[in-house]
Amino acid sequence: MNGDLEIDASDRLAKSGPRGVDRAAVMVEATLRLLGQSGLEGLNVRAVLKEAGINRRIFYEHFSGKDDLVLAVFAKSVQLTADACRSDMTGIVSPVERLRCVIFRLAVGDPRPGEDWGPALRRGAALCREHLRLAEARPERLHAALEPVLELMAQTIADGIAEGIIRAGSPGRLSKLIYNMLSTTVHAELLASVADAGSPQRRCALAEEIWEFCRSALVGAGI
Repeated sequence: MNGDLEIDASDRLAKSGPRGVDRAAVMVEATLRLLGQSGLEGLNVRAVLKEAGINRRIFYEHFSGKDDLVLAVFAKSVQLTADACRSDMTGIVSPVERLRCVIFRLAVGDPRPGEDWGPALRRGAALCREHLRLAEARPERLHAALEPVLELMAQTIADGIAEGIIRAGSPGRLSKLIYNMLSTTVHAELLASVADAGSPQRRCALAEEIWEFCRSALVGAGI
C-alpha cells in the first residue's frame, strides 16, 4: 500500500475513542490466537476478520494492512514480555541476574493463561520470523515496538556498569546487540529442522547457551 496511506497503529490506538481502542485490541488478540493455532501459515486479513468477528471497513480504520497489524501485535507482545520480566526481577539485586531473567524470557517465551506450550512456541516462532522480515521492511516501526524490552535491558546494563560488574559501553547499543543476536539465533535454531528445536527443553538449553555467551562478553572472567 502507498506509504502516504500507512497508519501508525500506536497513534490510532492513542487517538481513537474507547470503542476504537477496544476493536483494535480485539483484532490484536485474534491475531495472537491465530499465531498460536497455526503460526504464520494462513495468517491474513480475512482470517483475522473472521476470528475477531469484525468487518473489513473496521479493520482498515485501525490498520493499513497485515504489516501494520503484525507491528501492533509485536508491540502488545513485547509490552507483556517487559511487564513479565519486571515481575521476574522482583527481589533480585544483581543487575547481571536481572539481565539473565530478561534473556531467558525472550529466548524461551511463556504460555498465555490457559495455554499449553504448543501455541506459545508456534506464536513465538512466527513473531521471530516476522521480526527478521520487518527489520528490513519497517525498521523504525519495529524499533518502536521493541522499545519496552530494549529500554529494560539498557537500564539493567547501565546499573551493572555503574556498579562496576558489567564492562563499560553504551547500554543502548549493547541491548540492541543482545536482542538482535538472540532473535537471529532462535530463528536459526527453528530453521535447522531439529526435531526438538521448538520444545521448551530445547529452548531452555538454547537460552542457557545464549546467556553464557552474553555473560562472558559483558562480565568477563573472574567478575
